[in-house]
Amino acid sequence: MTSDQASEQPVSESTANEAFDVEQQDIANALFPIVGIAASAGGLEAFTQLLKHLLTDTGMAFVLIQHLDPNHKSLLSEILARKTQMSVTEVQDGVTVEPNKVYVIPPNTKMMLSNGVLQLTPREKVQGKYMPADAFFTSLAADRGHKSIAVILSGADGDGSLGLKAIKAAGGVTFAQCEDTAKFDSMPNTAVATGNVDFILPPQKIAEELVNLSRNPFISKSLPLIAIEKLPELGDALATIFVLLRSATGVDFSHYKPNTLDRRIQRRMLLYKLEHLEDYAEYLQKNPDEVKALYEEILIHVTYFFRDPEAFQLLKERVFPTIIQNKSPELPIRIWVAGCSTGEEVYSIAISLLEFLSDKVTLPPMQIFATDISEIAIEKARSGIYIENQMVEVSPERRRRFFNALEGGGYQISKAVRELCVFARQDLGSDPPFSNLDLISCRNVLIYLDETLQKRILPIFHYSLNPTGFLLLGTSESTGKYSELFTLIDKKNKIYAKKLTANRTILSFVTSNYPIAKVEEPKKAFENPSDEFDLERKTDQLILNRYAPVGVVINNKMEVLQLRGEIDLYLKLSPGKPSLNLFRMVRQGLLVELRATIYQAQRQKIIVRKQGLRIESGDLSRIINIEVIPFKPSTDEEFYFLVLFEEAPPTVNNLSTVNPESQEQGDLEREIVRLRQEIANANQEKAATQEYLQAVIQEQEHINQDLKVANEEILSSNEELQSTNEELETAKEEIQATNEELNTTNEELRSRNQELHQVNNDLTNLLASINIPILILTSDLRVRRFTPMAQRLFNLIPADAGRPLSNIRANLNIPDLETLILEVLDTLSIKELEVQTLGGHWYNLRIRPYRTTENQIDGVVLVLIDIDVLKRTAATLEQARNYAEAIVETVQVPLIVLDSDFRVNKANRSFYETFQVSPSETTQSLIFELGNGQWNLPGLQQILEDILANDATIQNLEVEHRFEQIGQKTMLLNGWKIIQQGESQRILLAIEDISDRKQFELERSQLLAQEQSARQEAENANQAKNEFLSNLSHELRNPLNTILGWAQLIRTRDLDEAAVTRAWEVIERSANVQAQLIDDMLDLSRITSGKLHLNTRLIDLVSVVNAAIESIEFSAEAKGIQIVSQLNSATVVGDFDRLQQVLWNLLTNAIKFTPADGRVGIMLEAVYSHAEIRVSDTGIGIPADLLPYVFERFRQGDSSASKTTQGLGLGLSIVRHIVELHGGTVQAQSAGKGRGTTIIIRLPLRSMPPKITPPTYLEPSLLSKTPDTLDGKNSSLNLEGLCILAVDDQADSRDLLQWMLEEFGAEVVVVTSAREAIAALTESPGRYDLLLADIGMPEEDGYSLIRQIRELQAEAGGQIPAAAISAYATEQERQRAIEAGFQMHLAKPIELTLLVLMIVKLSGRITDNS
Repeated sequence: MTSDQASEQPVSESTANEAFDVEQQDIANALFPIVGIAASAGGLEAFTQLLKHLLTDTGMAFVLIQHLDPNHKSLLSEILARKTQMSVTEVQDGVTVEPNKVYVIPPNTKMMLSNGVLQLTPREKVQGKYMPADAFFTSLAADRGHKSIAVILSGADGDGSLGLKAIKAAGGVTFAQCEDTAKFDSMPNTAVATGNVDFILPPQKIAEELVNLSRNPFISKSLPLIAIEKLPELGDALATIFVLLRSATGVDFSHYKPNTLDRRIQRRMLLYKLEHLEDYAEYLQKNPDEVKALYEEILIHVTYFFRDPEAFQLLKERVFPTIIQNKSPELPIRIWVAGCSTGEEVYSIAISLLEFLSDKVTLPPMQIFATDISEIAIEKARSGIYIENQMVEVSPERRRRFFNALEGGGYQISKAVRELCVFARQDLGSDPPFSNLDLISCRNVLIYLDETLQKRILPIFHYSLNPTGFLLLGTSESTGKYSELFTLIDKKNKIYAKKLTANRTILSFVTSNYPIAKVEEPKKAFENPSDEFDLERKTDQLILNRYAPVGVVINNKMEVLQLRGEIDLYLKLSPGKPSLNLFRMVRQGLLVELRATIYQAQRQKIIVRKQGLRIESGDLSRIINIEVIPFKPSTDEEFYFLVLFEEAPPTVNNLSTVNPESQEQGDLEREIVRLRQEIANANQEKAATQEYLQAVIQEQEHINQDLKVANEEILSSNEELQSTNEELETAKEEIQATNEELNTTNEELRSRNQELHQVNNDLTNLLASINIPILILTSDLRVRRFTPMAQRLFNLIPADAGRPLSNIRANLNIPDLETLILEVLDTLSIKELEVQTLGGHWYNLRIRPYRTTENQIDGVVLVLIDIDVLKRTAATLEQARNYAEAIVETVQVPLIVLDSDFRVNKANRSFYETFQVSPSETTQSLIFELGNGQWNLPGLQQILEDILANDATIQNLEVEHRFEQIGQKTMLLNGWKIIQQGESQRILLAIEDISDRKQFELERSQLLAQEQSARQEAENANQAKNEFLSNLSHELRNPLNTILGWAQLIRTRDLDEAAVTRAWEVIERSANVQAQLIDDMLDLSRITSGKLHLNTRLIDLVSVVNAAIESIEFSAEAKGIQIVSQLNSATVVGDFDRLQQVLWNLLTNAIKFTPADGRVGIMLEAVYSHAEIRVSDTGIGIPADLLPYVFERFRQGDSSASKTTQGLGLGLSIVRHIVELHGGTVQAQSAGKGRGTTIIIRLPLRSMPPKITPPTYLEPSLLSKTPDTLDGKNSSLNLEGLCILAVDDQADSRDLLQWMLEEFGAEVVVVTSAREAIAALTESPGRYDLLLADIGMPEEDGYSLIRQIRELQAEAGGQIPAAAISAYATEQERQRAIEAGFQMHLAKPIELTLLVLMIVKLSGRITDNS
């Protein structure tokens, strides 16, 4: 069609699309290029290297898409700004991109480019992943077209690979960092694997290549290099490219839209740095691989699953229902997807169709034909394997149902979907179409084709569709001029229905016979009016038309290919069927010569010329010459022949001067000449005929030779056929025999079919009759068959057969039923579990694979057994059993059940507790082996055997035996035989411990006899208690009376200095007496409650004894008592303080009960494995009746009011308990009253390490017994210069403490609470040298105070030395104070000596060894 004709046609939508493409291309040409750079882990280093090697005036903009932490501010722009002189900014929403600047994506955003403006939105996950690079690259391709550039740097995921495809489809350039330089190569490797990467380089080389691209005219100039319509002089190069493409691929791209080809060719030229189309055409001729690369570039495939979801929804709602409605069940649904690319479109339609038919019981036959011009795309589609990024639009439900996950990653289309699709390579412009189709999908194909191809393809689509068929086009496509062939169904999604037409379009499906490449003459419309008229060319054309010989062009088959000039004189068409064979068209007289001439030229490959040939034309005779010129085009291997016909000029005789005689003679001569000429012509014809016949003979000989060979082959074949015939005869007989066997087999099959029919009826009735819910599912979890009971449980109806189980809401409470079924299908193992209906009814659910007779898995079988009664009965039995076991476990009588082989089956808790054994060592053990054979009693086995054999019983059998764990016991046995249904016989034994009862009965008589004495002893004990209380009152009141009396005298009388001094001594002595009484009572309380704890270590008892002797020396000297000691070293593990307390008690008692001028001796020696301490005196002795009770509490030799010594009678009791805590013993010996007493202590020895020395530091208990007094003048104990912070809530205690310490020169600051103490310390932290604090205070105690102080900094007083002074005097309270943060603990009442020594020690004025 010429351009004038084209202008008279209405403009189609495809033409409008082409104009839009041109406009978009022009817009893209006017814009500067933008480089999108994607990176993740390790990308900062790569991007820094790239920036370092980039020029600052490339004219490009650079946008970095870096995966950033969404919860932290990014410093990436500041870091990159130090590496380049270009401006680096973090993007804000709405910023316009400018060249020679770097833009960085902010954290937690998705960035898109629209009309040169960067737009930010919150980032979102795509199938569980963030893909910011894919999103930006896609928008970059749409906005910048062929001026979009993508770079993939180091990263640990696959982001960006989909975006590269869009960039390449738009004609842009793509880069990826090479594996050797990428710290994390997952991102670049994934990009390279897609096949859409143009350059794989290190960052430095990428920068250099970007600089080169910035200088390329394709990037830098505002117009494309190639404008096919505007530069006709480039037509030769473009035609060469088309010829190369068609030769290599068989596809003619001359009817593709110029803009499409323009972008693709320009991009390839850009990659090879070629600026002229001729250079690229020459490069293609030298590099065949580049031809294939250009071919694939032109056919770049941009598609994905469920593209335009609304279109697929419309297929389900409007197209598929119409197809099914008009389709009989036996006819298949036929669909053709033209331009299927890599298969996503095909599989999307197949999945949509299967989803639409999912509620059908039986699926109709389906055929989906998918074609594409690219063999690579077809192979990809056939494999049906897609990576994760290509599955973005596929929902998890569709992935599970229609795809299989691959181990190495990615998905493969399921076999059920794949078998519906048939893939084939097809060229829409030349290859025949499919027919009888219900739907044709040709989306985004027509937009790449020019109007010529569109006008050829759309009628083909109309022809291929059924009368009720549909056509689905891309959103940018339409039927254009062929709207009369289709009815528009949906304008937005471009769905059309076939329209019936009166005139059937005539179509041709044969490949065009036009030359492979045709270069048309330049049209006037494109000529430059200013060009001069080509006179020489026009003259050549006129001369050629006037003087060129008439001729034809033929091929080796003598077929006329081209006619030149007026050929009617030499050739004519023969009547009958038209033929272009030259020999059938040549006129009479030329055939023989022409055949011989052509044959000679064909054989010798030279130019052959024949002259003087005569042909008759009516009454005229003409002489002609013929010339045959063989030639071979450069693009073809076949020879062609140019046959030229030339009319010879007539012979002219001179007739100007003749006379009659000469005329007659001339006639004769002319006749002779004519005859000679005819003879010469005849000879010439004869020679030509002979030559031709000779050639024919030679050719016939060759043919005969070939026929002989063929005859031999035929004879051989005949033999083979004869043999085959015999074999066929044999086979016929075998077939007849087989036919008879098949008849027999057919009868058997018919009988088997009847049996199967009967079995099927039986099975149907069986399933209908049994009250067991059974549900059978297919492999894709669709309902296959079910029983009536299953119908009720799963809410099924007969029409539900074939429906997915997920669409059915069952009455069972099994939320993970589908997961369990899939697990059974995966593992092929049977699953069994107990389930409940929504109403609480119990069933046992068993899921097992459905196996065919060929042992193939074809689904699952669900069987539910009603166990509601069993569950409830079991629950009742369990309750009864628990009730019975609770009773048995509660019974205090030991019970044991024996099996028939006398092994323990079970025992109750009382048995285990009574005999102190565990269940593990008791259960399944022989009763005779329990406890090392403690139940192996004489006669017991015989009794048990008698129970089993004779149903005997044991009644009140007394057994007295020494048991391993509980000693000698008397047991009362009772036993019975237990018979349980379905179980072996067992024996129940009840064992009652009657040892106490027997003992009670034994002692009852003794108790009756001893009643009087016991009563008397009770009265004596009561009397002893009364005496102790009276004595306690006396002992406490006497020193209290002294203290109060002297205190009143001091307060009310004006006593002299001697009297005052005496009064204070008496008060102090009385207070010490009371303190000692209180200490004894506290020790007794600790011993009674078991809270007396020892601080043990290795001790040499010599040091303990010496310390005790020193503490009582003054008392002994006061009475004139001599202390005699004989000490040998003995090492024990013990508490130094408590052992000193023991010896102090014994020595104090010895001095107390020994008259003046008496003697007290103490001896220490090692006796065998014990250390023995003897304390003897010459005192009053112990009566014999009191000696056994001397270590009991409240026992005194004389507790009457007239006794001569003071005390409560607790000292020896405390001594005994402390010694026993050390693992030792104490014993008292006395020869009688007035003959002295000896107390013997034995303690277990321990070896003394050589480096251990006796302790010499100050012991608190030792200090408490030190009688030294302090006067404040001792220089070593002087407190001058010390500032002490004292805390106590009682005013008297504060005043006493302040007065005592100030007497020794200390500065004392007193406060009343912990809060005031903290305030004073923090106000002047450097003022105080020591802290003394009471423990028991209101609101906050001393423990809280010291913890708060220790939390302070050292310069704020947090490390001040501190001591606790408290009336809480137990060992636990002292340890608690130390753990809280105090260095020392002093019990009230305060001993001034101890107080001063403690302060001096804490202040560092004396050390432990000073």
